[in-house]
Amino acid sequence: MSIQGQGNSCQKANLKGSHYSIMVPEIVTEIKRLAGGKGLISIMEVCGTHTVAVYRSGLPNLLPSNLRLIAGPGCPVCVTSEEDLYAFCLLSRAKEVIVTTFGDLLRVPASGTSLEKERVKGADVRLIYSPIDSLVIAKENPDKKVVLLGIGFETTAAPIAATILEAERRRLKNFFLLSVIKTIPPVMAVLLDSDRVQVDGFLCPGHVSTIIGAYPYEFIPKEYKKPAVITGFEPEDILEGIVFILRQIRSGLPRVEIQYRRAVKPEGNRSAQSLISRVFQPCETSWRGLGKIPGTGLQIKKKFHRFDGWHKFEFPAGQKAKVRPACRCGEVIIGAISPEECKLFRSRCNPERPMGPCMVSGEGTCSTHYKYQLESGTL
Repeated sequence: MSIQGQGNSCQKANLKGSHYSIMVPEIVTEIKRLAGGKGLISIMEVCGTHTVAVYRSGLPNLLPSNLRLIAGPGCPVCVTSEEDLYAFCLLSRAKEVIVTTFGDLLRVPASGTSLEKERVKGADVRLIYSPIDSLVIAKENPDKKVVLLGIGFETTAAPIAATILEAERRRLKNFFLLSVIKTIPPVMAVLLDSDRVQVDGFLCPGHVSTIIGAYPYEFIPKEYKKPAVITGFEPEDILEGIVFILRQIRSGLPRVEIQYRRAVKPEGNRSAQSLISRVFQPCETSWRGLGKIPGTGLQIKKKFHRFDGWHKFEFPAGQKAKVRPACRCGEVIIGAISPEECKLFRSRCNPERPMGPCMVSGEGTCSTHYKYQLESGTL
C-alpha cells in the first residue's frame, strides 16, 4: 500500500490555540520553499471543521500567494439538498409526527420556510444532542411517530446505525429515520472529474477518516495522480499536511499519507464500519451544488425497512422546492467560488438573515468567512 504515516516534526515553538508545540515559522518557510517556482496550487480541505480552523487561525495570511486553500463539501447541513430540506419541513406539519434534529438544521431555509418557522407555527420539532435521544422521545410518546432527521457523513452514520439496532432491540414501532447520510470519498472523485474547480491535492477529513481509515482514498493518487493527506484540526496539523502535499507534488509521487496519526489508523475503526454495513447500503443521493450522485448516500437495508421514514410517510406530490437562484451556496460548497463572490454575501445574507445553509451552519464556509473576517476587522 502507498499509505504512509508520519509524526509531527519540529517540536518547539507554539501557535495560539495549540495543544502541542511546533516550529511554525520553519514550517511556513518550508511551505514557501516548496511552493516556489510553481504556478497556482489549489488544495481542498473536505471538512467543515478544517475550514473553521483555517480561518479562525488566520492561516491564509501565512501562505504564499500562489497557494490557495479551497473549502469543499465538508459541511453536512450545507450539502443537504433543497428538496430534502423541504421534505423535512413538510413532514413536520403532520400532527401525528415529532421531528427530532440536531441544532444546525433548525434555521436552514428551504423554499420560504424552515424547521424553526414550522415550529413557531405549531410543528413539534425537537432538538437532540445524540441520535439515541430520539428513542427516549419515542418511548415517552407512544401515540406519536418520532422521526430522526439523519444527516451527516460516515462519522454520524455509525451512531445512527447503532440507534437503529437499539430501536429494534427495544421493539419500538413509532421510531423512523429519514436518512440523507452521505459518504465522502465518492464525492471527491466527482470533484476531480469536474471542470468547475481545480484541485491539486486534498486535506482529507480527520473525523471521517477515524471511521473509514485511509484505504478508501487510494483511488486519488492511483487514478488521478493527486496527493491525499489525512490531517488533524490544529493549525499546526493543517500546515504540516500542506507540507506533505507539496512534497508529493514536487516529487511527482502522489500517495495517501496520514498526518493525523494520533487518531487515524490506516484500517480505520472496524467496529464502526461493521455497524454501518450492517444497517445501511449505498444509494443515490442528492447533493446541493452537485445534484444526484449514485453510490454517495446511505439508505436503510431491507432488513430494517420498517424504520425507513422515506417509505413510511407520503410526501405531497407536486410541491417542489423553490430554488433561490441568487443564492450561490451550491457553488461555494464545491469550491467553485468563494463566499465573497456571491452578491448576497454579507449584505442580504448574513447570520441574522441567512439565505442559504452555508451561512447557517457553524461549519458553513459563508458563516466562517463572515465571522472571522469580522473578528479580524477586514470587513
